Amino acid sequence: MKISNERVSSLLRAIPGIETLSSLIAIDPLHLEMSARIDYLSALERQSAWLQAALQRAIVAVAGEEPSVGQGIFFGVDDSEREDISTALRMSSSSAQIRIDVARTLVNHLPHTCSALASGEISPAHATVIARETASAIRDGLPPFAIYEIETKALAHAEFHTPAQVANKVRTVLATIAPATFENVVSKARDARRVSCYRENDGMSTVVAILPAQDAQIVMKAIEAFILRSERSEEKVSLVVADQKDSRNADMKRADALTEMAAQSLAAMSEDLLLHRRPITVNVTIDLPTLLGLAENPGQLAGYGAIPASVARTLASDGKWRRFITDPQSGALLDYGRETYTPPQELVDFLIARDRTCRFPGCRQPAHRGDLDHAQSWESGGETNAQNLGALCRRHHRMKTHGGWSVISNGDGSCDWKSPAGKEFHVPARPILEAV
Repeated sequence: MKISNERVSSLLRAIPGIETLSSLIAIDPLHLEMSARIDYLSALERQSAWLQAALQRAIVAVAGEEPSVGQGIFFGVDDSEREDISTALRMSSSSAQIRIDVARTLVNHLPHTCSALASGEISPAHATVIARETASAIRDGLPPFAIYEIETKALAHAEFHTPAQVANKVRTVLATIAPATFENVVSKARDARRVSCYRENDGMSTVVAILPAQDAQIVMKAIEAFILRSERSEEKVSLVVADQKDSRNADMKRADALTEMAAQSLAAMSEDLLLHRRPITVNVTIDLPTLLGLAENPGQLAGYGAIPASVARTLASDGKWRRFITDPQSGALLDYGRETYTPPQELVDFLIARDRTCRFPGCRQPAHRGDLDHAQSWESGGETNAQNLGALCRRHHRMKTHGGWSVISNGDGSCDWKSPAGKEFHVPARPILEAV
């Protein structure tokens, strides 16, 4: 049964709310004509904006209107609050902190943006960029009239522009009406420089470097210089060896150059830097049948996830091998070390291989960069063994020791957390050949 275009158009113009949302959910978009399907999509986006406005208020209700700073050297800003948000929404702590910061900026300082979001006039993405682009200036004391002017121009711009374009508009307006504030924002932004790595599909990852513009130029010039030097070396070799055409495009060359530069640097310093008493390594896990070519099960690249069997075999062929014993039913790592007060190297290796990341819910900080923590403290009778020890990043280690969180560690590597508010969270064991 066809639903009229007028009906969908009326829902698109309707004020977002429970009644409008219920009417939209009752419609099967596949029964609509194409123009009505597009209106239906737009109408749902308006409802999403309305729900996001309510979500911002809920986040502020949990995290508080202002940041909190715990007492003592082991506490930072919003340590407890961000864990309440991260565990409730099943996201990382850093993502939770971003959500908190955005929600506080919107609710406390950008009432017109909140209203536009609640009425569906702008998307959640538009509201987020307005909040993020103005947050630093607001914290630095941007006067109300300036905030109002930025909001007004940003909301007008959002009607016909993407979130990225609105972000540029906010920066331009800020630089125009408050140049001193903009200068201070840019100066402080330097403290947010960072390098991050994100998993992608098809055996790829994205490395993102957030750098001051001038530093980014240095990095790019270094990559280009490395490529030029390599090409000159290849030209000399080609005089002796038959000419082989390089089929890589410019992007491929830059990517390969960055990897080679990092590999050379790592090789030069690997003997000096020891993490958990082992030289810096790239760890690949592969089952024995696949290693022998009798099966084609995917391997696991530490810090990334599944890689094809052929790639895992290639990496393993040039590496040092280590035997792990796993439960044939669950795939959980079972045994590798021995028990002493200070974990012996075998136990350290076992725990890092078993946990792979911090065991706090949603945290993906690599185990080799964190601490090996006693779930039950040594002072209270906890043993130094695989059941009682587990990997925690430094921040979540401190949250457990000083922040009111508690954990029960299980023999298979799983654990059960309890928050200061009494909320309980189970972290399952991690099969060795599955991504975390």
